[in-house]
Amino acid sequence: MFSFENPLLLLLIIPVIIGAIYFLIKGGSRSLIISRMIVLSLLVVALAGPYTFISEVTQEENPQLVIISDNTDSMQLFEKGVGDEIYESLSAKTPTTFVEIDGDKTPLGDAIMQYSMGDRQIVLVTDGNNNYGADLEEAFEVAKETDTTVYAVVPDLMYNDLSVQIEGEKVALQDNGYNFKIIVKQASDDFVKCDLKVYVDGVESTTMFNDIALHRTRENIIVPKEGELPIFDEVGEHIIEVEIIPESRDYDPINNKFIKSIYVIPKPKVQYITEEQYQSGLLDILNEFYKLSVSSDFNNLDDKKAVVLDNIHINSLSEEDINKLDEYVLNGGGLVVVGGDRSYDRGEYLNSSLEMLLPVISEPTETTGGEVIVFLLDTSGSASGGDYEIGEVIPNPSHPQNPETSAETINIRTLDLVVTSTLSFIGWQELWDAKAGFISFSKDAKTEFPMTRLNTETNRNDIKKQLLNLTSGAGTNLHVGIEAAGEMLEKEAGKKTIIILSDGKIEESYTQSINVAKQLKQSQNIDFVFIQVTNPVGINYARNFIEEVEGTDKLEYNYILAPNGIGNINEINNPFEPEKTEDLQNETSEEGQYKLIELNPTHFISRDSNTTSNITGYNDVTAKPGADRIIITNTGKPVITAWRYGLGRVVAITTDNGRDYGWSREMYANDSRLISASLNWAIADPQIKEGQVVEADDTWYGIPAEVTVTMYDTDTVPKLVYEGSELELSLVGRNKYKATINPSKIGIHHVSGYPIAVNYGIEYRDVGINEELLSLIDKSDGKVYSKNEAKALLLSDARENSYKPRLVQVSQKMYYILAALLLFLLEVCLSRGREIIEANKKEKASEK
Repeated sequence: MFSFENPLLLLLIIPVIIGAIYFLIKGGSRSLIISRMIVLSLLVVALAGPYTFISEVTQEENPQLVIISDNTDSMQLFEKGVGDEIYESLSAKTPTTFVEIDGDKTPLGDAIMQYSMGDRQIVLVTDGNNNYGADLEEAFEVAKETDTTVYAVVPDLMYNDLSVQIEGEKVALQDNGYNFKIIVKQASDDFVKCDLKVYVDGVESTTMFNDIALHRTRENIIVPKEGELPIFDEVGEHIIEVEIIPESRDYDPINNKFIKSIYVIPKPKVQYITEEQYQSGLLDILNEFYKLSVSSDFNNLDDKKAVVLDNIHINSLSEEDINKLDEYVLNGGGLVVVGGDRSYDRGEYLNSSLEMLLPVISEPTETTGGEVIVFLLDTSGSASGGDYEIGEVIPNPSHPQNPETSAETINIRTLDLVVTSTLSFIGWQELWDAKAGFISFSKDAKTEFPMTRLNTETNRNDIKKQLLNLTSGAGTNLHVGIEAAGEMLEKEAGKKTIIILSDGKIEESYTQSINVAKQLKQSQNIDFVFIQVTNPVGINYARNFIEEVEGTDKLEYNYILAPNGIGNINEINNPFEPEKTEDLQNETSEEGQYKLIELNPTHFISRDSNTTSNITGYNDVTAKPGADRIIITNTGKPVITAWRYGLGRVVAITTDNGRDYGWSREMYANDSRLISASLNWAIADPQIKEGQVVEADDTWYGIPAEVTVTMYDTDTVPKLVYEGSELELSLVGRNKYKATINPSKIGIHHVSGYPIAVNYGIEYRDVGINEELLSLIDKSDGKVYSKNEAKALLLSDARENSYKPRLVQVSQKMYYILAALLLFLLEVCLSRGREIIEANKKEKASEK
C-alpha cells in the first residue's frame, strides 16, 4: 500500500485531465493527447512523493543496555555491589548505561518506563519491590509497546527480615465488629515462628493471636475470627496496634510494629421495606449493623443511607413510590433489592418501571458461567512441523461433507493450529464468565498465563499476546502438563475442565497420562477434553485417552477432531454444551444445591469473603450490560449483581432473605459478610452529611498525607489545625477542600482531632523477592538471572533479542519518473518511426 509525502499535489492531475479533454474536443491527435496526459500524471504522482514500507530484520552485535541498579533500603538484605559488577562485566563488551535508584522509596515502574525507548534493553538489578509511582504491570506494557526487552538480575539473599501491616477500612461503624487483616511478610522461605501481639486502644488482646508460624516468602494473611473482632461502642478515634516478635534473627526491627487509626461513626440509617412478619437472616444483619426503620413509607428517605426491598411484589409498589425511589437513587442513595417467591421473575418485575433501576432483567439467563478451565497446549517437537502437502485433502471442520483440496503446500505448523484454536475459545463469549489458565507442555510444563478471568478485554488481549509468542520444545510429556494443570485447579471452585490441544502424538507418556488424569478425575472431579488439531496416524491415542478417562458415552463432546484447527467454535460439538441441557438442570434442582462462586473476587462486596455456601433456589434473572456480576451459582445464575445508577448504587440479591425453610439459610449463616458488604457498597459513604467532615488515610513515614474536608449545611470556609498551626486549604469542589501535611515522626497525628497514623517507611514494607516481577519478566520474553548467570549469558541473550523487525520507508517516485520517461520515449520513437515511414513512401512515389 502506497502513501504520499505531499498528497495534496495529486490534485494537479485534475487540470492535466481537464486540459487533455479540452484538446481532444478541439480535434487534436487522440493518441498524442492521451499519451501526454499519462506522462504528466505520472510526473505529478512522482512529485507527490509516493513511498511504501518494507520490513527489515536487523541485529546489533553490540546492543545498548541500561542497567537499573536498585540501592534502596530494602536491598540491604541482599548481596551488595551486584549492580556494579554486572556493569563492569557488560560495559567492557557493549555500550552500557548505569542508573541507580536510592532513597526511601522504589519507583521501579517509573524507571522502566523512562528507559523503554526501543533502541536499548533494560537490565534490572533489584528485589522487584516497586512501591512508588507507576505500577509494574503498566511499566511492562510500555516496554512491550516500545519493543524493549527487560531482564532481571536477582542478588543472593543474605539476611531474613519480617514486616507486619494492618489492612482495613478507615471508617468503622459504632457497635459493630471491625473487620481487618494482619499481613506478615518475610524475605526468606524458611520456617519461622513469631509471637503476634495485638493492642486495641492500648489494651492487649489475649484472645486474638499468638505463636504464628510463617511458611512462605510471600504474604501471610491472618484474619481474626468472627467472635474475636474488636467492637467500638464510642464514636470517634480508636487505634489498633500490632507487633511481631520473631524467635529467630530479624534484620531490622523497624517494620515489626504497625499502627492503624480508625474513626468510628454512628450506624447509618437504613429503610427496610417488607411484607413478611417473621425473622430472617437478612433482618438479623440489618438490626446488627444498621439503624433500621421498618416502614413502607417512601416519603422520608432524605436521612436514609439505603433502602432495602425484601421480596416485594411489583403490585405492592405504586408508580409514585417507584418515582420517589428513582429520584432517591439518582441523587446518591443506595438500593438493595432482595429476591424471593414474590420478586423479580416471580414478582412481575419484567419491563416494569422498577426494573429500570435494577442491574438485572427478570428473565432467565443463558450463560453457563462458573467454569474453571486450564488450556493445556502441546508445544512439543512434533508441534513445530505439520505443513500440508500439495494436493492433500484437508477436512473442513465447519462442513465435514465438503473437504477442501489444497493446490499448494499450506505452511501452517501444528503449534499454529494449537494457538489459533485456543484463541477461538478465548473469543467465545459464552466462556467469558470463566476463569482460565494456560500451560504449555513438551518435556516439561510451563505456566504461560496464570488463572485469569476472561470477562475483560484487557485480560483476553494479554493472554493473546502471550500465546502468540509460544515456541516449541523437545519431548511430549503430557502427564507432566496434566499434573501442573491439576495443581493450578486445586484451590479453585467451580466446574473444572482441562482442555488438551495437541496433535495426539502422546504415545511415549500415554500410560502415565491416563493414570494422572484418572487420579485428578477422582480427587477433583475434573473433566477432560482432547482437541486433536491434526489427523491421527496409526493408533488414535487422543481418542483412546478420552475413552479411558471420560468413558465412551462422552466421546461425542470430550474428543474433538479438528484437523486444521477450530475456526468457529459454535460449529463443533461444544464441550460445555451438556451443562446447558435440561437433564442436568433438573438433576441439580433435585439435589437442591447450587454452589456459590465469586465471579469477581476483587469487588468490594466479595473481597476477602472466601464464599463456601450453597443455596437451594434463586430468582432466574439476566444481568444488564454494564452491570457487575459478583456472585453466581455454579450453573451461571446471578445471585449478587451491582451497578451504579445516577449518583447512587443498586445491588440485586436474587435469592431470598434466609428465613427458615428458605433458599439461602446457609449463605446468611456462613457468608453473612456478603450481605453486609452489599449494603455497605450501596451506601458508599456512611458519614452523616452535616457540619464539617474530615477524611484522611493513614500514611508511611516520608510520604505526605492528604486531608479532605467537606462542609455541609454551611457556606463558611473550614478551619483545620495541625500541630498548633492552621493548614492552608485549596478548594477542589463544591464545599470540598484539601490540604497536605508532612509528618516528621512515626505515630498518631491529629488534624482538628481527626487521627492519622504514620508508620515506618514504605521501603521496609515489602521484603524479599517480588514474585510479580519474575512473572512479568517471564511473560515479556525477558529472563531472570543470578549474578554469575548474568555475567555469562546476558550479553548473548541481548544480542539474540536485538534481532528486531523494523519498517523502512522506501521511496517509489523513481518508478513513476522512469515510467513517464519510457512512455515519452516510446511515443517519440513511434512518432519518429511514422515520419520515416511516411518519408520513404513519398520518396518511392516521387521515383515513380
